[in-house]
Amino acid sequence: MGRPVIEPEMPPVLTGPHAPVNVAEFHALAKAKLTPMVYGYFSSGADDQQTLQDNEEGYRRLRFRPRVLIDVSNADMMTEVLGVKISFPLVVAPTAMQKMAHPEGELATARAVAKADTVMGLSSWSTTALEDVEAEAPGAPKWFQLYVYKDREVTKQLVMRAEAAGYKAIALTVDTPRLGRREADIKNQFNLPPHLTMGNFAMLKQANMENEGGSGLASYVASLIDRSLSWKDIQWLKSITKMPILAKGVVTAEDAVLAVENGCAGIIVSNHGARQLDGVVSTIDALEEVVNAVQGKVPVFVDSGVRRGTDIVKALALGAKACLVSRVIRTTSATVIGWKPGLR
Repeated sequence: MGRPVIEPEMPPVLTGPHAPVNVAEFHALAKAKLTPMVYGYFSSGADDQQTLQDNEEGYRRLRFRPRVLIDVSNADMMTEVLGVKISFPLVVAPTAMQKMAHPEGELATARAVAKADTVMGLSSWSTTALEDVEAEAPGAPKWFQLYVYKDREVTKQLVMRAEAAGYKAIALTVDTPRLGRREADIKNQFNLPPHLTMGNFAMLKQANMENEGGSGLASYVASLIDRSLSWKDIQWLKSITKMPILAKGVVTAEDAVLAVENGCAGIIVSNHGARQLDGVVSTIDALEEVVNAVQGKVPVFVDSGVRRGTDIVKALALGAKACLVSRVIRTTSATVIGWKPGLR
């Protein structure tokens, strides 16, 4: 027998005049539905959350100069990322621990992304094994997000498994030598719920968190993630995989140049959804600087702060190849999985 599919009833709030029509309204529904610990993890930023505000405000500040009387009767939003054609310039960013939002978690996301004909990023900290996610949407393009562990053999095995499963790229997170000070997680004593594990680490110590107060995730990162990671490690990664490597977490021209010089196939302009260093530049404000620095040598993507389709247009106008969204997926999946038009 195959895996049973969970099909929750459509919540009444998703019908009629109270149906959510934008991301902010989905966020409000998620806040009402999720526990404070889970919602705090999904929605909060670091410290005073100034960058969290700036990420969205940066898009709001930009204004269009629309041209008119141009034939748009056959507009085509299709684009190509790393040699893969997708239906429109939006990629689902790697989003950790999705089963905290809904029991189907990453599996439901994989189905929805495949139906939308775009790319799914899968987190190292997925609550579903990477092979199971691939099996849920076989052949649909996926990127694997990578944290480099102190145990390099564990890291190597993750990369080899992703390549064997058919993932198309490695999105190497470069901005997390330690976890940002996320006060919501500290107050809520965040920990992975006991019925869940890190799905990619079955039977390994990396599968579970231990929490003796404060943020269990902060303790996990401090004990297991390699703080010595540097540009030289790009070459090590390139030696163990043929997958292209994207540097995820670049916000300056200087680092963009170094990423290209060290063989990265692309750059994701990201401040980790404002969850790492508060006070860092918003991604839309950093985007043009990075695009100019790479001079077209590699594609540039951007995440953090995208809330509407018009935000994607603004990012494309500043040189992005496509946008990525993560927080949007967390909150919408908490409210709409099982509602056909929802997460998709």
